[in-house]
Amino acid sequence: MTQEKTRANTEAVHALLRADVLGGVHQPGERLKFASLCERYGASVSVIREALTRLVEQGLVESEPKIGFKVRSVSIDDLRDLTATRIDIETIALAYAIERGGVDWEADMVGAHHKLERTPMLTTDGPPRISDEWEDAHGRFHIALLDGCGSPRLLDIACSLRDAAEFYRRWSQTRDTGRDVACEHREILEATLARDSETAVERLRQHYQRTAEILETALTA
Repeated sequence: MTQEKTRANTEAVHALLRADVLGGVHQPGERLKFASLCERYGASVSVIREALTRLVEQGLVESEPKIGFKVRSVSIDDLRDLTATRIDIETIALAYAIERGGVDWEADMVGAHHKLERTPMLTTDGPPRISDEWEDAHGRFHIALLDGCGSPRLLDIACSLRDAAEFYRRWSQTRDTGRDVACEHREILEATLARDSETAVERLRQHYQRTAEILETALTA
């Protein structure tokens, strides 16, 4: 029973800490000290350490031997490498999903897209920013696209890269002015449902490349 409670506590702390890192409570490059984290999340050092270790695996936190943990840094070179790697991995997964996915995969994908289209992208309370609800729906749609690939390892890598990309998006809080993101998602979905692998893969590549270009502008500024 004690182990179950500890596991539940670790899951809860991990979820809270991850949300805070993505939400900008802890800034890029900020050192994450155990004393303040234990106080903030009401958890033991071992629970905090396990949560941080998982965030390292997800690409949101960095571990430095004999020093400790810190929020990952941001840079144009890292963003470019992340984008190129994500495109490589996700286009492979999407091509496999189009080849192998069944009716249930199609239904889940359409459902995820339906929710994404009907979720407001920006908040209305205070300065406009990308809403947590939209980010969640956005992530679920992109995961649903790849879910039919039939490779758990490929999906794990894709999810890890998505977390790192989400960190950049949330950190910058960049608004895609003049860009029709909903149209881009719709076109990716349509090509995928048509089983047009070449078009779907190219649209997904362009979608990520546009995002990276916008984020590069934010980093330069």
